[in-house]
Amino acid sequence: MKFELSPEILEKVPAFVVGIVVARGLDNARPAERISALLAGHFAEAASSMAGKAKEDARIAPYREAFAALGINPNRYPCSIEALMSRVQKGGEPPSINAAVDAGNAVSARHFVPIGAHDLGAVSGEISLRPARSGDVFLPFGGGEREDPEPGEPVYASGSVVRTRRWMWRQSETGKIAAETRDIFFPIDGFSGVNEAAVLAARDELARLMKDELGGTVVLGFVDAKAPVFEG
Repeated sequence: MKFELSPEILEKVPAFVVGIVVARGLDNARPAERISALLAGHFAEAASSMAGKAKEDARIAPYREAFAALGINPNRYPCSIEALMSRVQKGGEPPSINAAVDAGNAVSARHFVPIGAHDLGAVSGEISLRPARSGDVFLPFGGGEREDPEPGEPVYASGSVVRTRRWMWRQSETGKIAAETRDIFFPIDGFSGVNEAAVLAARDELARLMKDELGGTVVLGFVDAKAPVFEG
């Protein structure tokens, strides 16, 4: 597969980096008790580490600043890591979807970095993080009427199919991860000079979980302003 971080995005957020895990041949339907335990444990640790609201946490602030730089109101459209941490603060049992998604959420909570997940079986061509353009189509998660993203809006997209709107605010029904999903692209967004180390640590931990717990083969990658294209 090929992933590109577009120059239009980097112009507005030059420090943008994306850690990459491409996992193939997963058995996402197998029981994964260790992943379930990590999900509960990392959620509890994250909750205890936050003194105030998620949006006020210093680890969330760079994402809110990047949203603003990209023309997205972070109060109206909270980023995925802020939404996840807000859910963490509410307590209760962490949401369990399937092993691969749970692993991503567990690692995300531990390192305070957003982790996306895209079914590669539903990808036509490359995936890119770029401004939306005329003709792009978004199908809301869970179904509903198709949406036409605003031109210039940052999106994860494959061809004209938008995978996430407003960078990582809202996921599409297209490419969602199900129990039968075998091949997944995980992007882990962050910023050089800010939390690049956390991005890389999360990438490596997630890769180990995919190999050890779900039996997959894994390719790792990293893109930034100096090397904005990944192929693997």
